[in-house]
Amino acid sequence: MRQLSLVVTCTDRKAVAPEASLHARSLPVGTAEERSTIWKRRVADASATQPLDKLYCGDHWTQSRHLVAMAAKAGFDARLWVASAGLGLRPASESAPAYAATFSTRHADSVATSADGSAQWWRHLQEEQGRTTLQELEKSGPILMVLSEVYAKAMEAELRALGAVASEALLVGGIEGIPGIRRVASDAGLRPALGGTLTSLNVRMAASWLQHCEDSRLTSEATSSAWHEWASAVPKPEQLNRQPMTDAQVIAFIRHEMGTQPGVSRTRLLRILRDSGRACEQSRFASLFKRTMGDQ
Repeated sequence: MRQLSLVVTCTDRKAVAPEASLHARSLPVGTAEERSTIWKRRVADASATQPLDKLYCGDHWTQSRHLVAMAAKAGFDARLWVASAGLGLRPASESAPAYAATFSTRHADSVATSADGSAQWWRHLQEEQGRTTLQELEKSGPILMVLSEVYAKAMEAELRALGAVASEALLVGGIEGIPGIRRVASDAGLRPALGGTLTSLNVRMAASWLQHCEDSRLTSEATSSAWHEWASAVPKPEQLNRQPMTDAQVIAFIRHEMGTQPGVSRTRLLRILRDSGRACEQSRFASLFKRTMGDQ
């Protein structure tokens, strides 16, 4: 069987609560390099650890673990890896302490206040002797990555380096196309067919892709055609005659979604709103989004 590296993002939900020092909010003010150096020391000095596979909880992680079985059915020997704002790129079998760190810039435990800051943090987090990169994983065989917008932005440099050498790499989610990497953009319209929460949508899309991978070739035209044919035939929420919303309703929607998906982009939120059958003009939504986030 061909080896397949499955890279998924970590999740906020943990089996145990992190110590106060392993909350990113406890870090002192400083540069990304200074803060990440302190953070790595704290992680290394922590005494209580457990396998990451057992540390993470929730629908996203349950579905991420399910990807391994789906990959086996598709003819792959899959290894699960975690892209974490607190740990870098780690195998799910590795042990680490409970922690609270994210690239979602409006979260209390955000490691940075901007996308550029997140990218710097990831680079410093990965700059250790022997630390595995996406390029290293690609040497073992195909690589399937399931990344949110904020994680794909933070890891952009590493993704582009992977694209320069990759022969068989797939990105589900992300924020934009990367030369050398086949991308399947997140599609909230598939949620009724795939089930689950919005936070696990990308992972469920990846599982569906593997279900259509019958030739053990992750990014072959046959696999791509089969998946896109399925996706285009799936009934999606009716997008015509959307239900109008008042300003108060739009603001309530934004607050609710930001609470469940910290750091989600404005463009993504508008797409989710419209896919749910509701209506809001783009410039009006942008104005209400700015007003809502300014009130927090």
